[in-house]
Amino acid sequence: MKKYKKWSEEAREAALPTIQKIFELPFVKELAEGTLPKEKFLFYIAQDSIYIENYSRILAHIASRLPLHEQSMDFLKFATEGFAVEKVLHESYLGNNPVKEKPTPTTLLYNSFESAKCLGPVEVETASILPCFWVYKEVGEEILKKCQKDNPYIHWIETYGDETFAKSNLRAIEICDELASNASDDVRNKMTEAFVMATKMEWMFWESAYNLERWKI
Repeated sequence: MKKYKKWSEEAREAALPTIQKIFELPFVKELAEGTLPKEKFLFYIAQDSIYIENYSRILAHIASRLPLHEQSMDFLKFATEGFAVEKVLHESYLGNNPVKEKPTPTTLLYNSFESAKCLGPVEVETASILPCFWVYKEVGEEILKKCQKDNPYIHWIETYGDETFAKSNLRAIEICDELASNASDDVRNKMTEAFVMATKMEWMFWESAYNLERWKI
């Protein structure tokens, strides 16, 4: 009997070239070494704060569309508890002052890409948010293996490399696999396309922060 891969296995395999490129980014390498200039890290944190505010709304929207109560409750938990953790993390570096930065072209593009998926099948919308879980989990764990305790960014690194975040990531993957198992081939393919594109957006987000991206006009 032919053994079929889970959707998540197929999706990650399709996105693997981009994931490997993410690990090679100067931002990620210098973050692990603790040598990343503070200006670039704070720039990243400010943009991440803008991104997460929109992301949490998308998670709540997905929760309202998911077919099973348990799935909805899990996504509501991601939207509320995850946002709370992110908010505390951002404030630990930025203070209590509200973010005054405007979204960069990359942040605006990423938010717009994910927001647009609310008009399509819930399976595709859910797949589009998964890289934000999965990529961060893998980056966090990899950096945690390499970094020293005196790394100035250890608080950020430990947040994304810990067991709680890993469990949330695993559950998000499971829900995507559950949705894909009941989806048509066309929807399943669109899920993979959304996952791959969102992974590319993750690459762009790290790279844009390292380059201190600004609007040119």
